[in-house]
Amino acid sequence: MPLPSLKDQFAALIAAPSVSCTQPSLDQSNRTVIDLLAGWLGDLGFACEVQQVTPGKFNLLASRGSGPGGLVLAGHSDTVPYDPQLWKSDPLKLTEADGRWIGLGSCDMKGFFALVIEAVRPLLEHDFKQPLLILATCDEESSMSGARALAEAGRPLGRAAVIGEPTGLKPIRMHKGILMDRIEILGRSGHSSDPSLGRSALEAMHAVMAELMGLRREWQQVYRNPQFGVPSPTLNFGCIHGGDNPNRICGQCSLEFDLRPLPGMDPEQLRDAIRHKLTPLAERHEVRIDYAPLFPDVPPFEQDGDAELVQLAERLTGHRAEAVAFGTEAPYFQRLGCETLVLGPGDIACAHQPDEYLEMSRIEPTVRLLRELIQHYCLGSPISR
Repeated sequence: MPLPSLKDQFAALIAAPSVSCTQPSLDQSNRTVIDLLAGWLGDLGFACEVQQVTPGKFNLLASRGSGPGGLVLAGHSDTVPYDPQLWKSDPLKLTEADGRWIGLGSCDMKGFFALVIEAVRPLLEHDFKQPLLILATCDEESSMSGARALAEAGRPLGRAAVIGEPTGLKPIRMHKGILMDRIEILGRSGHSSDPSLGRSALEAMHAVMAELMGLRREWQQVYRNPQFGVPSPTLNFGCIHGGDNPNRICGQCSLEFDLRPLPGMDPEQLRDAIRHKLTPLAERHEVRIDYAPLFPDVPPFEQDGDAELVQLAERLTGHRAEAVAFGTEAPYFQRLGCETLVLGPGDIACAHQPDEYLEMSRIEPTVRLLRELIQHYCLGSPISR
């Protein structure tokens, strides 16, 4: 069967649901996406290895060529949850409008794999002197369990790794860390007509959020790094759940939030500061407060500016490597010995948003850039620009 066209691959990837979410009711397997990619890459002569990370969650490692060096082109196969009623079109159907390809994962970042395949196809007639590894991971949008599993296995990947997250085709060599944490408050329910009959978990959570906002202000005054577009650490209240009826005192409330520290900030010191604020609140409101990470924290990432990959990407793109506020799987590839860079065609401003899109004008430059990287690292071909 002939390989589908670039647009058809793009459409098929978008049509394959692969939501990764901390809420079990929204979480989905990524197996369909992995099977699509393994089928196409296998037809192109890649050796494909599918690894189950957790039940229903898989990584794909597709390789061509062998040796100690080479290039890794990597991305995640999952998406965030979505609100279909807020989209102008079907999120799981590729829509073309106003010079854009619109659909869930078009920008962040399943569409990147179709561009990788388009870039490598005309090079397959050549001898790969160093290996090319195309890597698709699971659960980047929640636990990063796919990249963590690779790092824990300690298996070398390649000399250089490029992660196709949305950067507007500008190389990124530095980003913040991520802590995703949960606070659970257990109070006592009772009839709302008499507050003394219960202990409101919701009111206690209100006080908790006020303390967290106070810590956020304090950290933002103390820590700054002008290399980042958002130069201070951030703390975002992502979701809250509590209570069941207006006429019952709320007996249980939970909050999930993320904290994005700058390089140099110690995650455990930040968590200790939060615990120090929670203990007196629990006593004052006569509730139980449990605080724990949802997942292990993602370290901040920094690749040396004089690394070969950084300098090559700066030359090919015409942009100096920058820093971003969002987190990626880059620290885990670094741990495996790869020079690592984040570089992809999408725009972060439309990621995680209704009507997520990829500008069609970015397609050809991305394919050309990826092809040049493959030629440099895998074919040993000189690049002229």
